[in-house]
Amino acid sequence: MKYLIFLLLTSSTVSFINAQKLNESQVPSAVKSTFKKKYPSVKASWDKEDANYEANFKENGTAMSTVIDKNGTIVETEADIPVTDLPKMVRDYMKKNYPAIRMGEAARIVKANGDINYETEVHHKDILFDAEGKFIKEVKD
Repeated sequence: MKYLIFLLLTSSTVSFINAQKLNESQVPSAVKSTFKKKYPSVKASWDKEDANYEANFKENGTAMSTVIDKNGTIVETEADIPVTDLPKMVRDYMKKNYPAIRMGEAARIVKANGDINYETEVHHKDILFDAEGKFIKEVKD
């Protein structure tokens, strides 16, 4: 029983460390400055994920997030999209490999270098694809 409690506390602590809610005052000025330049009229909520900062916000009614490193460099930007907007290869892959599961959320991710990925969620897993819709990997939430 003590071991089970230890495991639960450890996993809770690790989850807290990997994604921690922040007040805006806890976000470095370089990070906030980059965000304000890119999205001048948008208010964000902030999380710290590993060494980076994530701004969560809505723009034109679309839920989005931008990951920015401590120096103020945008790492990636993610925008929610309808599942029907995923590339056909992604939808076909999901039908073949998860036939009885309805896709949850879908997103389009633009990396700092301009590469585009797509993501969809099923059963606490993010399934990632490249710009053409080819499977990359599964990541547990």
